This record gives sequence, structure tokens and C-alpha cells, in this order.
Amino acid sequence: MVDSGAGAEPGGQGAGRPRIGVSSCLLGEPVRYNGGHCRHRFLTDGLAAHVEWVPVCPEDEIGLGVPRETLHLERAEGGADPGVRVVGTRSGADRTDELAAVADSHRADLDSLDGYVLKNKSPSCGLLGLPVFSGGKRVDGKGRGAFARRLVELHPELPVEEEGRLSDAGLRDHFVERVFAHARLRELFSPGWRPRDLVAFHSRHKLQLMAHSPDAYRALGRITAGAGRGDRARVEADYRSGFHRALALTATPGRHVNALQHAFGMVSSLLDDARRHDMLSAIEAYRAGEVPLTVPATLIRHHCAAEGVAWAAEQSYLAPFPAGLGLRNSLVRG
Repeated sequence: MVDSGAGAEPGGQGAGRPRIGVSSCLLGEPVRYNGGHCRHRFLTDGLAAHVEWVPVCPEDEIGLGVPRETLHLERAEGGADPGVRVVGTRSGADRTDELAAVADSHRADLDSLDGYVLKNKSPSCGLLGLPVFSGGKRVDGKGRGAFARRLVELHPELPVEEEGRLSDAGLRDHFVERVFAHARLRELFSPGWRPRDLVAFHSRHKLQLMAHSPDAYRALGRITAGAGRGDRARVEADYRSGFHRALALTATPGRHVNALQHAFGMVSSLLDDARRHDMLSAIEAYRAGEVPLTVPATLIRHHCAAEGVAWAAEQSYLAPFPAGLGLRNSLVRG
């Protein structure tokens, strides 16, 4: 894998740029089977300014060349390797193990990633809903590419998404939020981390965790409280796992409202009636689906900073990724 991406602002509450693996063709590299590419403009023109790309094309890496024979998923009956295989549509050559091995060969790089964007419908990189054939007929529509399958096996908690699903505002917001949170957690658990660092991290992520899972926030709080007494490696493993599982859950509109109300409560006593009314009105407007989430979140963050309520102003929930991405400008309650 080769690192790609220009310099960028740090994003999401002070962490360095996230490192995201990506199917090379999505960055405009001409490595598709037909010599073309599938450049995705949100990735190249929007997200690229804030992240470090780590591109890979599994089919190119195993030496299939460009252009090349097309591949598809085929159900193998019996034999030494029954199950779904990736085979050439003309030659019938089985490429499954080679493609899966690409993920293993780059395991050191993968361990330092904060997310992955895969090319949809690809027999190597497709994550969801690929057609599976048998005897020349389509027999299933739930296949997964060989590289994608191995990637998820190696890193089950890594935020992974297909580029096609990033056209949905909610899915795009959720993926990018998870990526930046993953980067912050990776930075926290650098060698030599201290229990007080975990306490500060957990405090900063209170509202963000509550928006996804109040139960997970409380469970992670118990892990944090015992960090100074427990085995450091076990504390890290348990917190990582619980944090990533929590952020993988969808933050519902109702929980967003709850998090906003908690943030409002942190600063309301310092505001005059007019500003309290403005903040509550913004929250209610979001609840009613009249304004995007960014409106009440930005207003609350502004007032917290203006009144010197640092703990609230620094909440990751109010700025989970760089504002320049403009993601929550379109995240309106449905």
C-alpha cells in the first residue's frame, strides 16, 4: 500500500489526520479491469483534504494486469474448497485465496487504519449484495468480495463502507464520524498512555457516546473508573471494543435531541432568557425536522465557548469531524 493525500487540517477534536484504506480506482487510478477508474468526488474533492489515503487494488496487486479478465463469484459444490469462490469468467481460474492474501500481506498497514472505503459490486472489494453464480445462473445476491471478506475478518471493528452508500447523508455522516473517533482512540492508546488520559477522553466523548448508546457510555465509564487498578492491556482492549461497538450503532434522532439537551443544560444557567430561548428553539426545530443537526450543535458550541464552559465546548459530539466537510448541514431528522 502507498500513502496518498496532501496536507490537511487536523480534524475531529485535535487528533491527527485519520488513515483510511481505499480501493485505488475510487481515487481515480486507472486500475479497473477495463483500464478505467471510478473516481468518487466526495472522497477526492471533499474528504481528501482531511485524511491520509492508503490505496490498494487487490486484483492489480496479484498481477492480473490492466486490462484483465473479469471476475465473478461462483458457488463451488464439493471439492477441497466448497463455498463461494472468485473465478475468472472466461478461464475459470480461482483467485479467491490470492485476493484474500492481499489483506494478510498488508496486515501491518491495516492495523494502523481508521476506516476503509471499498468499491461496490467488485468481486474482490464488494462488501454487500454481490451476485453469486452456479452453472451459469445467478443463485444468490448476498455475496461478498474475497478481499473485503478477509479485511472484515481481520478487523471486525474497523469502520468499513462502500462508496455507493456514501451518497446517503446519514450513512456518510455515520461513517466519517466513526473514522475520526477511531483516529482519536488510536491516538489515545499510544504507548505510555495513562489512566488520566482515558478519563479525559471518556469525558470528552460523553455526549457522543450517549447519542449512540447510553448503556455503552455507562459501561465504558465503569471501565474508565477502574483503569488505575486493572491490567493496562485488558483495560485498553475492553475500552476499545466497547467504544467501537457503541459508535457502530446508529445515533437516533431522539438520542440526538437528548444529547443536545444535555449540552444545553451545561450552559443554560449562564445565559440570559433570549439566548436560552434561541438554543431551545434550535433544538426543537431539529426535533421537528425543520433544521439540520448542525444548527443546534453549532449554536450550543458557540455559547459554551463564549461563556468559558470548556468541558462542554470541547465535547466531541459538537464537532465530531472538521466543519469544512459540511456533513451535518444536510442531516435533518426524517
